[in-house]
Amino acid sequence: MLGAVLALLLGGAGPASAHAALQSTDPAQNSVLPAAPQAVTLTFSEAVSLSSDSVRVLDPAGRAVDSGSPAHADGKDNTARVGLGPGLANGTYTVAWRAVSEDSHPIGGAFTFSIGAPSATTVSTTALQNAEADGLVAALYGTGRTVAYAAFALLVGAAGFVLLCWPAGASRRPVQRLLMTGWVALLVSTVAVLMLRGPYERGSGVGKAFDLSLIRTTLDERIGTALAARLLLLAASGVFLSLLVGQLGLPQGGRAKAAANGPSTGSGSGTAGSDGDPEEAELRELERRAAERPQREARLGLGVAGLVLAVALSATWVGADHASVGIQVWLALPLGMLHLVAMALWLGGLAAMLVGLREGIGAEVADRFSKIAFGAVLVLAGTGVYQSWRGLGSWGALTGTDYGRLLLVKTGCVIAMLGVAWMSRTWLARLRATPEEAAEVAPEPVAVPASATARVPDPAPDAASDAGAGADSADPVRRAQLARQRAARATADRDRGLTPTRAGLRRSVLVEAVVAVAVLVVTTLLTNSPPGRVAGEVAAAAANGADTTSGGTSAGTTGGAPAPQTVPGRTVELKLPYDTKGRTPNAKGTATVTLNPAGTGSNEVHLKLDGADGSPVEVPEVELAFTLPDRDLGPLTVPLTAEGTGRWTGTAQLPLAGNWVVSVVIRSSDIDQTTEIKQLKIG
Repeated sequence: MLGAVLALLLGGAGPASAHAALQSTDPAQNSVLPAAPQAVTLTFSEAVSLSSDSVRVLDPAGRAVDSGSPAHADGKDNTARVGLGPGLANGTYTVAWRAVSEDSHPIGGAFTFSIGAPSATTVSTTALQNAEADGLVAALYGTGRTVAYAAFALLVGAAGFVLLCWPAGASRRPVQRLLMTGWVALLVSTVAVLMLRGPYERGSGVGKAFDLSLIRTTLDERIGTALAARLLLLAASGVFLSLLVGQLGLPQGGRAKAAANGPSTGSGSGTAGSDGDPEEAELRELERRAAERPQREARLGLGVAGLVLAVALSATWVGADHASVGIQVWLALPLGMLHLVAMALWLGGLAAMLVGLREGIGAEVADRFSKIAFGAVLVLAGTGVYQSWRGLGSWGALTGTDYGRLLLVKTGCVIAMLGVAWMSRTWLARLRATPEEAAEVAPEPVAVPASATARVPDPAPDAASDAGAGADSADPVRRAQLARQRAARATADRDRGLTPTRAGLRRSVLVEAVVAVAVLVVTTLLTNSPPGRVAGEVAAAAANGADTTSGGTSAGTTGGAPAPQTVPGRTVELKLPYDTKGRTPNAKGTATVTLNPAGTGSNEVHLKLDGADGSPVEVPEVELAFTLPDRDLGPLTVPLTAEGTGRWTGTAQLPLAGNWVVSVVIRSSDIDQTTEIKQLKIG
C-alpha cells in the first residue's frame, strides 16, 4: 500500500517552482492592439490545472467575450488559452484568471489590454463574483487543514507512545479515547477538506461543497488523489488501532501471566541465590522470557505496521505540497515525510504523556519518551533547516516575504517549546532522584469489584462497614453520601501518585502541548504561503515584463499603452515613507506616487524616491502595483520607465471604481527590502 501511495502522489513530481508565477501574457499587460486578437494566452512558471472558468475576458461594459473553455496552448501544461468571440469593439478589456499550481495551491489575478485605444470600463460585481474568494470557505478550509495536521500528530504520536514507551497504556480507557479522537478527527477533517477544495479553488460559496461535479474534479487533481489515499489509509489505520488495543490492552493472557511470573521469579531468584542454585534461577528466567515472548512479537509486528502507516499518511501531505515541486525533489520528499513523522512523535507524544502522567506512569516511561522526543527534535532541526533553505532562497526573503516571517514565528515557537522541554527534563530528573515517586502507580481495578461482590448478598452490612452504622444504609441521603465517598476514594487511588514533583512535570508538559498547537497553526499558514523563491521569481517575471513593454514592440502590440491625456486639477499625490532596515543611504526615505487623472481607465503615473535628506536616491529594484481587494482584481503591475535618479513613469490601467490599494516594493540592497501600501479611492 505504501508503494502505491508513493507512486500515485510522487510519481509526477517535476523540477518546478512551488506556487506558479505568471510569467507572460499574450496580449501583454496594458498593451494596445491595432486589431482584436483571436485568443488570450497565459504562460506560467510551472504546470497548472484549469477549470471551465479559469480564464475570463470582459469587455468595457462587463460582458463576457471569451469563447469556449480554457485549455493548455499547444499541449503545454504551463499555459492557459481561451478563445475570443468575433467582432470585438475598441476599448479596454479585463482578463481575470484563476488556476491551481502544481503544488495544489490556487492562484489568481487579472490584467487589462486595449483594442484601438484605451477606454473607461465598468465591470459589474456579478461578472467578477466567481473570481472572488469566499471568506467562509477559506476559513473552513484552513481550519480543516489545521485539524488534519493536529489529528495526524495525535494519532501517530499516541500510538508511538504506547508502542515505544508504555505498552500497558493500551488497556487504559483515557489512552484508547485519545487514539480514537485522533483517528476520528483526521477522518472528519479529510472529508471536509475534500468537499471544500472545489469551492476554495473557484471562489464559490460554501453551498458548492456538496456539488458532486466539483468533488469529482478535485479527485482528478493531485491533492484529490492524496486525500482519497488518506481515506484508504485511515481505513487500514482503524484495523491497526483495533489490533493495538486488542493485543496490548487485554488485562488477561500472556501479559498477565508474565506479570504473575515476575514477582515469583524475583522471589524465586532470591531464594535460589540464597540456596546457591543458579540452575533454578536460570530456568525461571527462561520461563519469564517465554511468557513475555508473545507480547514482544506483537509489539514488533505492530511497530512495523504502524511505521508503514505513519510514513504513508505523511506522504499524502508531502506529495501534494511544497516538497513535491521545486529544486531537489528527490531529497525534499523523503525529508518532508521524515519531518512530519518526527513532528507527530514529539507533539502527539506530549498529549499521550499528559494522559499517562494522570494515570500514574513511572519515571522510567517518562524518561523513555524524553529520549525519543530528543531524537525527534534533532530530526526536526536537520530537516527543518533544509526545508527553510529550499523555501527561502535568500536571506532577504526571511524578512521580506510572508513565508519568511511565518518561518521566523514558527522558529520562535519551537524555541519556546524547547525551553519548556528543558524544564520538563529538570522535573523528570527530580522524579528519578526519588525512588518512591518514580515508581509507577498501578491501577487497582480488582479491589472495587471484590468489595462490590461481597456487598451483593447483604447491602446493609456493606453500608454499615463504610459508614460505621447499619441503620444509615436505609437512608437514601446517606447512601448517596457513601457513593460519593467511594468515588472520591477511587479518584484518590488513581491520583495518589500525583506528588508535587509529578504535578510540576504535568504542568510543564501541558505548557509544551499548548505551544505545540501554535506550531501546528503556523505550519498550516506556511503551507498556504508562496515560498520566498517564488516571490523572487514573480518579481523577476514582473521586471522582464516591464522591460518587454518599455523596450520595444512585441508581437501584436504597440509597445505599451500610450501616455494618457492629463487633466489639470485631477492629480492625486500619495506619500509612502519607507524603511528597509538597511544601512545604505537609500534604505530610508519617502516614495511619492502621483496619478492623473486618478479615474477609471488609463492613468499617468509618476514614482519618486527621495532619501531621508530629501535628495533623489537610486535603488536596485522598485515595483509599483494596484490591487482592488473588493473585486479580487490585481495586483496590476505598472511597467515603469526610468527618467533619472529615483524617478520613474508609467501608465496604470484601472478598469473599476473603488478603494484600490497602492503597493510599492523597494529593495535597497541584496538583502534589504520592504513593501509599503496605501489606499486610493477611484471614482
